[in-house]
Amino acid sequence: MDTFRDKLVPVTSILAGVVILWYVFAVILNTPFQRDLDRRANETSTFSQLIGKTLSQPKPTLPAPHQVAVNFFENTFLRPINSNRSLVYNAWVTLSSTLLGFGFGTALGIIIAVGIVHVATLDRSLMPWIIASQTIPILAVAPMIIVVLAAVGITGLIPKAMISTYLSFFPVTVGMVKGLRSPEIMHLDLMHTYNASASQTFWKLRVPASVPFLFTSMKVAVAASLVGAIVGELPTGAVAGIGAKLLAGAYYSQSIDIWSALVAGSIVAALLVMVVGIVGRLVDRAMGGRPA
Repeated sequence: MDTFRDKLVPVTSILAGVVILWYVFAVILNTPFQRDLDRRANETSTFSQLIGKTLSQPKPTLPAPHQVAVNFFENTFLRPINSNRSLVYNAWVTLSSTLLGFGFGTALGIIIAVGIVHVATLDRSLMPWIIASQTIPILAVAPMIIVVLAAVGITGLIPKAMISTYLSFFPVTVGMVKGLRSPEIMHLDLMHTYNASASQTFWKLRVPASVPFLFTSMKVAVAASLVGAIVGELPTGAVAGIGAKLLAGAYYSQSIDIWSALVAGSIVAALLVMVVGIVGRLVDRAMGGRPA
């Protein structure tokens, strides 16, 4: 109970501070437009009336938290799930490419990490290129991937999944390399003393030691995969998905819809990270690990 309280109080305090600052900046950023509206209507608003108007604009520069909350509730719970305006439907569209890209990225990252750890040439030649690949802005890479795959007849889910793969394989690769190299020299010497083969050392020592590193890196990878899926929807002109909601909101100047879609994406990311963490704890417990 004390542990739960220790975690809840700081998180709640930070959340309350963010909401307060959000309201303050909403008033500051929406005030110029509201003053212009009042001037055109030949109206003079008191300070309290001005604040009320800035927090209730239909197309504000920065929507207030309660406006985003109402929009999120309406588009999540009050609309049919198969509606194009439903955040549940759009989140599922984005989630499908996220999970596919995350699976590809995890598998690719593990394969590359195993190669780097066991082949010195790959460590010296491949790792620098992997690091350099992450310095290229994803907004520049995404259209290239979409165009190239479309040229060979691959459209729809796969291009978005490939962009997610591009972002998610890197943290898995780095985490697995660190994990596979984490056994101490004395443990490796002990395996050598037992006359263990390279395969036995890998499966019985390196892999178990790398599991905590793997799931830690997968938390980062699954969040990055979601970002990749959203970015992948932008240049494709997608009609569904969180990225499509962001595009539609920007096109029609619906800032409240934009922020509502961002909140939906944040919730999906938090749930994905939570699921990966739960699976990691279950795997650790199955392997005989003890809770900290």
